[in-house]
Amino acid sequence: MLRCTSCGRTYPETFRLTCECGGTLLVEREPPGGFAELLKPRADMRRYSAFLPVHEEYLPELVPALTPVVETEIGGVHVSFKLEYLQPTGSFKDRGTYVTVAKLKEEGITEVVLDSSGNAALSLAAFSLGEGLSAHIFLPERVSAGKLSLLRRLGVGLHLVPGPREEAHAAAVEFARENGMLYVSHWLNPYFLEGTKTAAFETYEQVGVPDYVLAPTGSGSLFLGLWKGFFELRKMGEIGRMPSFVAVQAGGYESLCPRSGKSSELAEGIAIPSPPRLDEMKRVLRKSGGSCVSVGDGEIGMALRWLWNRGFLVEPTSATVLAAFWRLHNTGFIERGSRVLLPLTGSGLKSPTYGSSLQPK
Repeated sequence: MLRCTSCGRTYPETFRLTCECGGTLLVEREPPGGFAELLKPRADMRRYSAFLPVHEEYLPELVPALTPVVETEIGGVHVSFKLEYLQPTGSFKDRGTYVTVAKLKEEGITEVVLDSSGNAALSLAAFSLGEGLSAHIFLPERVSAGKLSLLRRLGVGLHLVPGPREEAHAAAVEFARENGMLYVSHWLNPYFLEGTKTAAFETYEQVGVPDYVLAPTGSGSLFLGLWKGFFELRKMGEIGRMPSFVAVQAGGYESLCPRSGKSSELAEGIAIPSPPRLDEMKRVLRKSGGSCVSVGDGEIGMALRWLWNRGFLVEPTSATVLAAFWRLHNTGFIERGSRVLLPLTGSGLKSPTYGSSLQPK
């Protein structure tokens, strides 16, 4: 069932974005068994199909990968980089799109509207191919040229909107309303989180339960998905404790941290100052003993160079977690001997040029 995070009202598992009270929704299910016994012998995301709120027959032909973890030590801290940028379209968004497209197919929906800063749009465009789904995509005009070029090749209906990311969101909502189409915002879509939670399942199988999880946080689709995955593992009795969660935000676009004066030009993937799931994210920070960290372009640039110099070809938004880790480690929030998860969320190969000052040396 779907349960409202504000008033607690429940709904059947149909495609719905919000409660009648305006609150956001989460999928609640009781798994028919323990974690290990429900795993499928698959080398991709279908391994966790028993935990997804869709029938297997509707799962798209394109399947997200089980992404590798690279482990290293930084300043006495055991760091696990999870390489989500190696997903089919180069971002963690493929996890959420996979479940979303399956749910749309299950309900016979063939035309949808989405707004995005680039990665979610590319994901929906690719996963829609061959699935009988037509997508209208709204993007801010400042979207990177590389992502825009790829979207044009994939043949979706593109609408470029002047102004910040929120303007693209408003235009998409209005277009869907005027044309009687379904708006499938990954900001609100409860089925998107059902996909991103599988990153927590994988992390647990690969390295166990980390002490800290740092996630780039704009709309919260990865931050909340990781929390939901670990929460479900604990609910099943598979793990005995939860990690502490850190929301990493971009300067000028903070919703959980105090708003800074200078806006980031690099972290386009999390440039979302007013996310609809804000109250949910605050609850996760409070219950997990977590924190919010805001990073600026100077810190992001240094972290990006560090990652590229070591072969992690990621986009700037991915580098925010390393910048935040350095800050928290230097202040003592993350102590020596801790185990930390840093998901690297998006590929830099989609937009390889960020200015000469950011190129690896």
